[in-house]
Amino acid sequence: MSHRKFEAPRHGSKGFLPKKRAKRLRGKVKAFPKDDSSKPVHLTCFMGYKAGMTHIVREMDRPGSKANKKEVVEGVTIIETPPIVCVGVVGYIDTPRGMRALKTVWAEHIGEECKRRFYKNWSSSKKKAFTKSCTKWADDLGKKEIEKDLNQMKKYCSVIRVIVHTQMKVLHRRQKKAHVMEVQLNGGSISDKVNFAREHFEKEIPVSNVFAADECIDVIGVTKGHGFKGVTSRWHTKKLPRKTHKGLRKVACIGAWHPSRIQFTVPRAGQKGFHHRTEINKKIYRIGEGYKMKDGKLVKNNASTEYDLADKSINPMGGFPHYGEVKQDFLMLKGACIGHKKRVLTLRKSLLTHTKKRYLEKVSLKFIDTSSKFGHGRFQTPQDKAAFMGPLKKDKKD
Repeated sequence: MSHRKFEAPRHGSKGFLPKKRAKRLRGKVKAFPKDDSSKPVHLTCFMGYKAGMTHIVREMDRPGSKANKKEVVEGVTIIETPPIVCVGVVGYIDTPRGMRALKTVWAEHIGEECKRRFYKNWSSSKKKAFTKSCTKWADDLGKKEIEKDLNQMKKYCSVIRVIVHTQMKVLHRRQKKAHVMEVQLNGGSISDKVNFAREHFEKEIPVSNVFAADECIDVIGVTKGHGFKGVTSRWHTKKLPRKTHKGLRKVACIGAWHPSRIQFTVPRAGQKGFHHRTEINKKIYRIGEGYKMKDGKLVKNNASTEYDLADKSINPMGGFPHYGEVKQDFLMLKGACIGHKKRVLTLRKSLLTHTKKRYLEKVSLKFIDTSSKFGHGRFQTPQDKAAFMGPLKKDKKD
């Protein structure tokens, strides 16, 4: 390397190369948590849709910190998590070359939103998916075959995963095609896992059965895309001086004369964003219930705290921008998380055992902000606005 005026560390990590567009939109779980047979059988993952952000006020409980016993304001992300539906089970056996799927058993009734995932164009297709396999459940011979497959799983398999899909019909988004994934079952013996999967066929599994409040989880998904970008934006390299010939948002020297090739370590322009990433240690501040009917009334009270006087829902005034209203169950995670609004995110139980105080801290929220996220929101609820504004012309009844 030739002489340079100043030393500087390299810009950007080489661990994430190649920086190219993700092949898949749904986050792929590349490692499931370690199995512990002493625990009861449970799912290790869930899927949700990013709705947007708001902020909360809470009292910090961190002895030794300057902010201990003081109120702090923190940004939180809302992820809508309608219950997922279990439609199948897969058993894996160990081979010298890694794991191999031994048997797959599908449930009798599979929803249309799940079947859409197996087609490029649903409307012009013959919709024949699973029409033959579901006949197994009708006659005794087929039922025997299913029992045989399940027994083989219990006997030979080392890993059991359930096939689950999200419910698009309750979200009322434009997309009707559900996201389907395999979720590993941890805890209990292999036969317990197979029985658990068999009992949950065609049943809904809510997010509260998978995660708990104050738990730290990992979020897997695809980041927000930014298109083709230059080196200053993509690698955060230093801009050149103002008088530079032919532009200054460049790399000054892209390598020595020899070797007469450009090394892969040199920052170049290209795709920024829309990369597959895993973010760890996202603390769950609240698992909220969706809207529900109680005594003939629609209950929307899922964002009030014990300090609130009135009931209020998690939706800000006018809904979440570019998303709408969250009417199903939701998770509130500390801080920002990857992806755009409406992006499907895979939520996974943490691979680590947390011992630090900050991860085990019990969180009690004092206030959740529900003012409008579109402009300078002044009112928390429509009642606040009506009380302040008084009767408006648009509300006048003729």
